[in-house]
Amino acid sequence: MTTPTSIVVAGAGQAGLQIAASLRQAGYDGSLVLVGDEAHLPYQRPPLSKAFLKRESDADKLLLRANDFFTTNAIDLALGGGVESIDRTKRRVVLKDGLSLPYDKLAIATGVRARPLELVGARLANVHTLRSIGDANALLDGIEAGGDIVIVGGGFIGLEVAASAASLGKKVTVLEASPRVMGRAVAPETSAFFESMHAGLGVSVRTSAQIAKIRGDERATGVELCDGTVIPCDLVLIGVGAVPNVEIASTAGIACANGVVVDAQCRTSDPDILAVGDCASHPNPFGNGLFRLESVQNAIDQSKVAAGTMLGGEKEYNVAPWFWSDQGPFKLQTTGLPIDVEERVIRGSTEDGKFSVFHLRSGRITAVDSVNAPADHMISRRLVAARTAATAGILGDPSTDLKTLL
Repeated sequence: MTTPTSIVVAGAGQAGLQIAASLRQAGYDGSLVLVGDEAHLPYQRPPLSKAFLKRESDADKLLLRANDFFTTNAIDLALGGGVESIDRTKRRVVLKDGLSLPYDKLAIATGVRARPLELVGARLANVHTLRSIGDANALLDGIEAGGDIVIVGGGFIGLEVAASAASLGKKVTVLEASPRVMGRAVAPETSAFFESMHAGLGVSVRTSAQIAKIRGDERATGVELCDGTVIPCDLVLIGVGAVPNVEIASTAGIACANGVVVDAQCRTSDPDILAVGDCASHPNPFGNGLFRLESVQNAIDQSKVAAGTMLGGEKEYNVAPWFWSDQGPFKLQTTGLPIDVEERVIRGSTEDGKFSVFHLRSGRITAVDSVNAPADHMISRRLVAARTAATAGILGDPSTDLKTLL
């Protein structure tokens, strides 16, 4: 393989930054341009729903790297616009400001955007989504203006914001369409624990809640459910998932399916174009078929593999997924993919607020939820990666040293 002399990274979030940093760490000394649609330097998104909303952090503290990092590492920045299109024939990307950049290798790390809610009233002035610093600032202004809050969606973002707002003394209602919160990501026991925990914080959590419309003229004044119930509010947050930003890839004829489709080395259907992070749909060995994972871990680990691929490496991305969510005084940490689970085992006590739920399939550990149990989580990442066989009796016994299962 000929070593590339010009690399463009489309996307300046966690994944885009990691590719750029990994390329330089691997000794790549050619042209390297990081293109982002936001004007900010690459920053952390997880705190936006927590510390940032409570003013325990600010935009500067969120930065992943200071400006001098990019100067020192000769990483050129093109921020505040993003990529408009890819010309695969000429091997150039056209930016939204009209500038054209050549590439030998291109990485697509365009992330996701908040999924819109196609509902009457969803575009009223005080109806928010949360993805960027700009979104967080607008949401924070609304929260601090006072009044009651309705959060549509009982996933990680919705519940994190609910806990943050409740800690500020706000009246919060969470509406989840499914029978339980975080239903696709964690065990029923974990969902039940967090529903109870949020109730203890003063948050009203309504599951199986089907929304008919958001009431109001210029501003939302309430959320109406399909059963006719109206929940008055002064602010609405929509947190119903995310949509991958694949437009520049699909328009260029690159294969997409719930994300930009890549192989185990992060290559797209065009071998000179790679995709990573939230926007990439990849073959995950811990599941069946293609998966698109939205997490810091996935963005970092996948980008390290992609950087190596660009420079001629053949390492495959096969890391066991892991994730965390801070909600009030509790830290939820998960690892693995809870698919086709046949048995669940609780280790510890849900009443004490320190426990883990092991997901088993064919007698092997496929996923683990840990609540305020960081030691369990760290060893569970290794147990899932090794597809460890274990019985319910062993896992549920608090005297069992989990390390002995490896």
